[in-house]
Amino acid sequence: MRVAIDISQIVYGTGVSQYTKNLVKALLKLDHEDEFLLFAGALRRKSDVLNLFPQTKIFPIPPILADFFWNRLHILPIEKLIGQADLIHTSDWAEPPSIIPKVTTIHDLYALKFPRMIDKEVRAAHERRLRWVFQESKKIIVPSDSTKKDLLDLGVPGERISVIPEAPAYSKAGESEVAAVKLKYGIKGNYLMAIGASPLKNTTRIIKAFHLSSAGKDLKLILAGRPTGVEIPEERNVRALNFVPAKDMGALLTGSRGLVFASIYEGYGIPILDAFNCGVPVVTSNTSSMPEVAGGAAALTDPNDVNSIADGIEKILRGPKGFVEKGLERVKEFSWEKTAKETLAIYKEVVQ
Repeated sequence: MRVAIDISQIVYGTGVSQYTKNLVKALLKLDHEDEFLLFAGALRRKSDVLNLFPQTKIFPIPPILADFFWNRLHILPIEKLIGQADLIHTSDWAEPPSIIPKVTTIHDLYALKFPRMIDKEVRAAHERRLRWVFQESKKIIVPSDSTKKDLLDLGVPGERISVIPEAPAYSKAGESEVAAVKLKYGIKGNYLMAIGASPLKNTTRIIKAFHLSSAGKDLKLILAGRPTGVEIPEERNVRALNFVPAKDMGALLTGSRGLVFASIYEGYGIPILDAFNCGVPVVTSNTSSMPEVAGGAAALTDPNDVNSIADGIEKILRGPKGFVEKGLERVKEFSWEKTAKETLAIYKEVVQ
């Protein structure tokens, strides 16, 4: 079986990037019988793709052109660029036409569920792509039952949807690594982590809740991720680090007193598992996929209620040990090898 996998999104430092990188690594390690043809549309980021997977077939189609050719016009069949394959696995940005059977991963439906919270051009591109996915993909992989329900609500038949959970991207770092990363970013003392900075990530309420819960405490809130659509106030105990490379994230999480991941909506929420894997407690939301991923190991809060988020922060600060122990047990249920095995089974089902 020759499987073509679109890894164009691998270089952007997002949850989708982590999924793509770790899935492909696990597939290549697990399966030595089938052939995997990795391809990517890239222009300025060509070297970044090749540094991760040197065997990737690169064609000079950046995201804007990919959206134009494939989502809008839906021309230029992908096999003209990559050659023949038995199956193509597409993801996150553009949906090329093809006579090859397609499997597609949909990580979330935020573009349809919260259209006012994202850039209108990004939203429109995702809406165009999803229309082709719904029409053409033989199987749709989703990471959670929550996202499966979102698809069912849109009329996608259940037999076309397969739930395959994802796994943590980061592991617990050593003391020297934590000390080095704190020195690099000028972080002194105790801190909480928040990953992502946008309206969908609920950043404004998280900051307000942090101030409510941390009054009188020597504690900082560290925000990892370039702010999009939100203003981060210049306050003594709030730091926005902007983009943080993957190599630093494990140490930043490990060194924290906990992760505050109280998003409005998530299709999955790998950072919850990352924090569990790094041995730190988690505050997350009681909506969409987050309770499903946390599995009873996190403090659940109402993301629309600042006081509820503040109470969640207080819980993990007062009694972190219990949350840490539950998180370490919970994360044992997930691995990229397991994700790869289940994905490979979908490939074989579609080809056969």
